[in-house]
Amino acid sequence: MEEIVDHLSTEMRKALSEAVKSNIPGVQFDEYQLFREFKREVRRKCNTWERVPDNYVDAE
Repeated sequence: MEEIVDHLSTEMRKALSEAVKSNIPGVQFDEYQLFREFKREVRRKCNTWERVPDNYVDAE
């Protein structure tokens, strides 16, 4: 999971920032720090290998 988050880090950081802003209007935060905390929680909550249905994976 962490490698996927890292690979999409720019897009995910911006999406996370927009989600927080839209749910908590006027909030101020460091989006880089928020993303670092998000990645830490992903590491804590998700295993290195997670099973997902085949239809969610596009193998190239």
